[in-house]
Amino acid sequence: MSSKLHIHELDLNGVFEISPPRFGDERGFFSETYNAKRLAEAGLNHVYVQDNHSLSAKKGVLRGLHYQLPPHAQDKLVRVTRGAIFDVAVDIRRSSPTFGKWVGCEVSAQKWNQLLVPRGFAHGFVTLEPDTEVIYKVTDFYSPEHERTIRHDDPDIGIAWPVETAQLQLSEKDRAGLRLAEAEIFALAP
Repeated sequence: MSSKLHIHELDLNGVFEISPPRFGDERGFFSETYNAKRLAEAGLNHVYVQDNHSLSAKKGVLRGLHYQLPPHAQDKLVRVTRGAIFDVAVDIRRSSPTFGKWVGCEVSAQKWNQLLVPRGFAHGFVTLEPDTEVIYKVTDFYSPEHERTIRHDDPDIGIAWPVETAQLQLSEKDRAGLRLAEAEIFALAP
């Protein structure tokens, strides 16, 4: 693996796939998974205040599409330490030319990549393997009063989840999500 931090912007402005270097030998590996200085040199100047960690026991666990309203909107830096997910960001900035569009990529322990989901985007993922652990940093604290959920199967968004619908497992909160057309969202500059 290269010793250089790789940062690649995906098809929606502000959503980045980040691949930190990993160095291995017969003992295992070492990786600097987060370095504020190196990210700032690439123009990513986020200040993270909270780390979240989830374990999903089965393939097909879908979490999302979640976001928080201002003043507690969050940027998220998502990585997987075990297993794999299909990670999705949906542009919910009304003033954006890509409003309602989505982008997704596989994030996994094997690929050792991360996804940066900026504020103004709803975020969700589905597990591709059992016993998947996801760790993500956020730039604002969890605020239940500001949290909102958009339906994972909103036909106006049309996300192509790579797991059959019959296999999906959702929380009651995620089942009760609104369609984007009904959701309370906010205007951010694109």
